[in-house]
Amino acid sequence: MPSTPIRVVGRSLVEGAAQGALLFADVGLSFWGGVDPASGEVIDRHHPLSSQRLAGRVLAIPSGRGSCTGSSVLMELISNGHAPAALVLAETDEILTLGVLVAQLIFQRSLPVVQIGSEAFERLRGQGFVRIEGNCLTLTGRRPDDRWDQADVPLPPPMPSTVNLTEQDRALLDGNHGKAAQVAMQIVLRMAEIQGTTQLLDVTQAHIDGCIYTGPASLRFAEQLVQWGAKVRVPTTLNSISVDQRRWRELGIDPALGEPASALGDAYMAMGAQLSFTCAPYLLETAPKAGEQIVWAESNAVVYANSVLGARTQKYPDFLDICIALCGRAPLTGCHLDDQRKARLIVDVPGLGTVDDSFYPLLGYHIGGLTGRRIPLIRGLEHAAPTLDDLKAFGAAFATTSAAPLFHIAGVTPEALDPVDVVEADCPIPMETVDAAGLLASWRELNSARDNRVDVISLGNPHFSLSEFANLAALCVGRSKHPDVVLAITCGRAVLEQARQAGHLGAIEAFGATLVTDTCWCMLGEPVIPPAATTLMTNSGKYAHYAPGLVGRGVHFASLAACVDAACNATATGQPPLWLQPATRQGNPFHV
Repeated sequence: MPSTPIRVVGRSLVEGAAQGALLFADVGLSFWGGVDPASGEVIDRHHPLSSQRLAGRVLAIPSGRGSCTGSSVLMELISNGHAPAALVLAETDEILTLGVLVAQLIFQRSLPVVQIGSEAFERLRGQGFVRIEGNCLTLTGRRPDDRWDQADVPLPPPMPSTVNLTEQDRALLDGNHGKAAQVAMQIVLRMAEIQGTTQLLDVTQAHIDGCIYTGPASLRFAEQLVQWGAKVRVPTTLNSISVDQRRWRELGIDPALGEPASALGDAYMAMGAQLSFTCAPYLLETAPKAGEQIVWAESNAVVYANSVLGARTQKYPDFLDICIALCGRAPLTGCHLDDQRKARLIVDVPGLGTVDDSFYPLLGYHIGGLTGRRIPLIRGLEHAAPTLDDLKAFGAAFATTSAAPLFHIAGVTPEALDPVDVVEADCPIPMETVDAAGLLASWRELNSARDNRVDVISLGNPHFSLSEFANLAALCVGRSKHPDVVLAITCGRAVLEQARQAGHLGAIEAFGATLVTDTCWCMLGEPVIPPAATTLMTNSGKYAHYAPGLVGRGVHFASLAACVDAACNATATGQPPLWLQPATRQGNPFHV
C-alpha cells in the first residue's frame, strides 16, 4: 500500500505552487561554479549532486554557499527554462531567494522558495516527490495519481511593507527618482522583510558582483536598469567581469562571450560605477575603514572586508548589490549589527611548525566546511603572524565552502585581538578541532589531478596583490618556464600598474608569464586555457575547488614556489607539502 503523505509547514520566502521529483542533499550548493547556467547541471565535482540536472525537480538543500553570483545563475536558469521547479531550504538563503525575486520583478517568471528549518528538512531525506502550495509541503514516495495543477492554487495577495521609511525612501518608492530606483527600492524592501528587519541604513560605498556575465538574462537585467535611467547614489566599484575588456579579441575569446560580457561591464559603468574590474577591491585606494557600513558582493571580498578590514557588510547577492547602490540604503541586519558579528563556533588549530603559503588557503577551505553559516572564532594562530596575502587566501577558500560572511582569528583580526570581544558572555559555543586527517583529506580534495603533468599555472584568484607580484618576481629571477606550460596571472588594472612602477614585471615577463586584467580564473576558459591542456596547477584553494567543474580539468594545489617550480619542468610532485606529510603516516601526532 502507498505510504501516508507527510505534510510539512514552513515559511514561504517566495510564494508559489509547484511539484516535482525530490533532489535532496545535506550539503549546501553554490550555484555559481556549482551549476551550469545554460543547462542546470550540477558541475561542482565535490558535491553529492554532481552531474544531476535541476530542471523540473524540487531541489532541497540546507542553503546556498560560496559565491554571491548564485543569484544571477538562478535567475538565468529561470529565464531559460532549466531551473528547478522549487527550492526547499533548511535555512533562509538571501542569495538564492534574491535571484528568484529579480526574475519575478524583471522577467515575470518565478518559482516557490520555502524555508522549513533543520528538523523538518531531515524529514525530506528518502522521500521521492514533493508538492508545494504556498508554505505547505506534501511529501510522498512517488508522484500522486491525481490531476493537481499548480495554476489552480490561489496565492495570497502581497502583504504591505512593514519597513520604516524616510521621506527619501518614500520618494524612491513612489518613482520620484525614476523607474530604476523605484524597482530597486521595491527589491530592497522585499529583502528586508525576508530578513526580518524593519529598518534600513545608509551605506557609504558599493562593490558590484552582478557584472559577471552568466548568460543573456544578466545582460538584459543591467540594460533594463540603464533604459530606466539608473544612476548609483554612492561610490561604486565593479568586480571582475568575464573577459579582459581591452584584450579579449587578442586572447582569442569567442565574440559570442566577449561582446555581451564587455557590454555588461559597460552597462554598469553607464549607471555611474567606476572602471575597477577587480575581485579584490580591498586592494584599491577606496577600501573601506573599520566600522564603515558598506554593500559589497563577491564572496571573498565580503569576507575580507568584514574580517580583515573590520568594515560592515552582509554577503550581498548579485543584483541586490546594484539595487542598494541605486538607493543608497540597505537592510539593517546581519553583519551590519554588533550582535550578529559574534562567533557561533570555536575552531582550535593545534600548534604549528614551519609552513608554506599553501597552509592558509587549505586551512580556510577546511574550516569553511566545518562552519556552515556559523561565524567561527579560530584559535591557535595567535603567534603565526599571517600576512595580508595569507588572510586573503584563507578568506577566499573559506568563503568557497562556508556560507558565513565573516571569520575571527584570535589575536590577528581586528575585532578578535581580544577574543572575549567576539563571543557572547555566558553563552555556550560549540567547538571543533582541526586535525591532521581532516587537513589531509581537504588537501586531497583540492588535488584532483590524476597524474603529475602540469599544462597551465593559474595564479591570481583572488586577484594578485602588489606583494604577491614581488614574491613571484623574486621566484622567477634568472629562470624560464617550460615552453609547453602556460603561466597566467589575473589582476586588477590598478595593481598591475603599481607592479610595473615597482619594477616587478620585468622578471615575470622574462620568465614567460601572461598577464590578464579585468577578469579572473573563475570566468576564464579556452583558449586562455589551451584546449589540449588536461591539468592545471594553482595556489588558490578557491580555484582548486571550482576548476574541475568550470573548465573540466584536474588540478594540483600547492604553494606559489611549487607552482613556479612546476612551470619550469612541467610536472608537479603530487605529494603533500613537507609540513603535512607526517599526517600521511598513521599514528603520528599532528605537528605542522
